[in-house]
Amino acid sequence: MAKTLFSGDEAIARGAWEAGVKVGAAYPGTPSTQILENLAKYPGVYCEWSTNEKVALEVALGAALSGSRAICAMKHVGLNVAADALFSAAYIGVRAGMVIVSADDPGLHSSQNEQDNRFYGLIAKIPVLCPSDSQEAKEFTKLAFEISETFDIPVILRITTRIAHSKGIVILDERQEYARDTYTKDITKTNLLPQFAKGRHYSLEERLKRLKEYSNTISINKIIAGKKSLGIIADGVAYQYAREVFPRASFLKLGMVYPFPDKLAIEFAQDKKKIYVVEETDPFLEILARACGIKAIGKEVLPLVDELNPRIVRNAFLRRKINIEPETELPPRPPALCPGCPHSGLFYLLQKKDLIISGDIGCYTLGTYPPHNAMDSCVCMGASITLAHGINKALKEQKKVVSIIGDSTFFHMGVPGLINAAYNKSKQIIIILDNQTTGMTGHQDHPGTGKTLMGEETLSLKPEDFAKACGVKEVYVIDPYEVKENRTLFSEILKKDKLIVIVSRRACALLAPRKPPHQVLVDKCTGCKMCLRIGCPALMFSENHAVINKNLCVGCEMCLKLCPSEAIIKIEH
Repeated sequence: MAKTLFSGDEAIARGAWEAGVKVGAAYPGTPSTQILENLAKYPGVYCEWSTNEKVALEVALGAALSGSRAICAMKHVGLNVAADALFSAAYIGVRAGMVIVSADDPGLHSSQNEQDNRFYGLIAKIPVLCPSDSQEAKEFTKLAFEISETFDIPVILRITTRIAHSKGIVILDERQEYARDTYTKDITKTNLLPQFAKGRHYSLEERLKRLKEYSNTISINKIIAGKKSLGIIADGVAYQYAREVFPRASFLKLGMVYPFPDKLAIEFAQDKKKIYVVEETDPFLEILARACGIKAIGKEVLPLVDELNPRIVRNAFLRRKINIEPETELPPRPPALCPGCPHSGLFYLLQKKDLIISGDIGCYTLGTYPPHNAMDSCVCMGASITLAHGINKALKEQKKVVSIIGDSTFFHMGVPGLINAAYNKSKQIIIILDNQTTGMTGHQDHPGTGKTLMGEETLSLKPEDFAKACGVKEVYVIDPYEVKENRTLFSEILKKDKLIVIVSRRACALLAPRKPPHQVLVDKCTGCKMCLRIGCPALMFSENHAVINKNLCVGCEMCLKLCPSEAIIKIEH
């Protein structure tokens, strides 16, 4: 059998393809983005970037109810967006297998919180599988489809950043085509009117009982014999850390963490002198183990915050001081917008203004930092406009409120906020940063780019058209590179007390053709530092004059246009 090196995301995509999946849907979000990007490369699978995670889950559910195996993927906070559909999906069930990948982000590498989505299995009553490496990521994906069909329920495949992005050897298999019945009308199953929903709730509870028995016998929940003086219960990547630290201990390795295998856990614990539970973030397994009467030690010594690693696990149980600093010394790299980033030109307009600025999720959130200081808040996807509206309505003093949202985020969850703002007479300035891609997750397409995930041409939706359709009277489309002209326009806009929408449109600097770099004429530079207010990483200040790193400069000309002494010029070739 062929073998290859796969990340967890790549392995999940492969596992879905081998399982005969027909439909995949996702909204890009680190660390889950590469699942759909890779699945789309396989033949025989329809894949799409959905407008948000709720849409993605519903697309997958529709496909599964039509007899085709389907998968949807999202980062952990995306499952919050999809939660409404998730709970109903547990009642309704499936006709063909449906897998929901939740990619959690312990350590907040690219997220606003560290929530533990294993708990979604508990509250939504959906089985949860947790692979520990890339091979398991592929095999568990295939198994999840089988469990889904056997028990008439969607299955959550929960991974974390280390599983998603770490690579390991994976054995490849052939694709097994899957075909079940086509769409069959059955309103008692798929229509959750109260009289039908109650019946489906009874059904769900009965399915959960059978799933619990299954969890006690399934091979991915297994006892690994070792010393009886120490037993360790672990799942996911935490299992790998625990095996490294306690190689001679006995283990209860859990691949299916919900429903919790209570009988297996009690059997495991009965002859052990001490039981540790090793898991990242919240004490999910520990709570369930304790509910079985197992006196487990877990979060009383392990940290609730951040990722684990072998050093932290070792120090925690040996009661040493836990040092969460990196083991290697890396040079500091302060977060910054890219050289030539068009958002820099927009943020320049907001500097030194007495504004309340409500931000959103995206690479542009880096505008929070100096020299821009252009965001007061960042809550969750789409919250910029709605939060600004609440501030506008609550604030008695006449202070201008601005909301900033990216183009992909606008289509994801910003549109309802725009409608609400127009309907409820909000007096804010909504700025939509349209760089014509989903920048933060690696340049995925969205409804404004004119292309689908499958590479097909499609319509391109314009945020300004949404604003006009909502009845917004003043809508501006600006080029953020034109910093001087925009500065004049923005001064006029700030004098108005009404709802205004500005679309700041310029392609992401990483996608646009690179122009010849600029240089500073030292004898003309007065050292005023005006150019540094753009916040471009290519610009520095040394020996009383500005300096441009020509290896970073993309030739955007924003600094050139701001220089009052015309000391910045293009390097002609």
